[in-house]
Amino acid sequence: MKGFINDLKQLVKIRLSFTVVFSASIAFLVGSKAQGDINWINWVILTIGGLLVTGSANGFNEIIERDLDKLMKRTADRPLPAGRMTSGQALVLSLLMGLVGTLLLVQLNFLTGVLSVFSILLYAFIYTPLKQKSPIAVFVGAFPGALPPLIGYFAAFKEPFIDEIPLILFGIQFVWQFPHFWSIAWVLDEDYKRAGFRLLPTTKKDGISAFMVLLSAALLIPVSLLPTWYGFAGYSLAAASLVMGLLFTYFAVQLFLKRDLASARKVMFTSFFILPLMQLILLFDFIKI
Repeated sequence: MKGFINDLKQLVKIRLSFTVVFSASIAFLVGSKAQGDINWINWVILTIGGLLVTGSANGFNEIIERDLDKLMKRTADRPLPAGRMTSGQALVLSLLMGLVGTLLLVQLNFLTGVLSVFSILLYAFIYTPLKQKSPIAVFVGAFPGALPPLIGYFAAFKEPFIDEIPLILFGIQFVWQFPHFWSIAWVLDEDYKRAGFRLLPTTKKDGISAFMVLLSAALLIPVSLLPTWYGFAGYSLAAASLVMGLLFTYFAVQLFLKRDLASARKVMFTSFFILPLMQLILLFDFIKI
């Protein structure tokens, strides 16, 4: 049982799943405070449903890439390429998680359920196979990757509506993904090449790829200031976003100038904490206002 649980955690990419649900939860709380009250039962439903839907998408991803995962050191020990789980078992688990998760989320409202299904389809069946075809995969994958805050915000309302808040939350997470994934692709370039993944802007570690990382990191600064500009966050978020964004951009400048692994790692590790910190500060700033 312990081995099965460990394999299940790897199949659903548990750390990634919690990161996704974290951003959805922050957006849900922001949406709830916009109405003046938080429905904690709905928050639990969103959290469980979000984990299941995200786990389902990741499971389908690993089924599709099971043969490619064997070629990469980073993924060779996953349950499917290692032979500890069959494709049939993974398929049943992924379908079950997707079905139950969607049924839970649709209880909040229909749009939340539809967006969740859309995120599974876009991530698993369009982004995943596209990774071997073209660097455009990162752009395509940024859409399902940025849907969690949109889903979380809409989940807070019985009748969801679109205003600037969910669109800005979506935009911040959308832009963040480019320096995040391109820096990962730079660090893991050799491993990705073994599987034939083409994720860097020019498919190689050159000046253009480094410039694209720099450009996207710099673009995150004005985008992260939009919550303050539109008045649903205070100056503490603006100050923190500016400081973190400048640090992020500085590391990206170093990558552009040096084009070395150490600089890429700095961009990558900075990307891990910059988004959740912005989201937490936004939440407390929003509550304070």
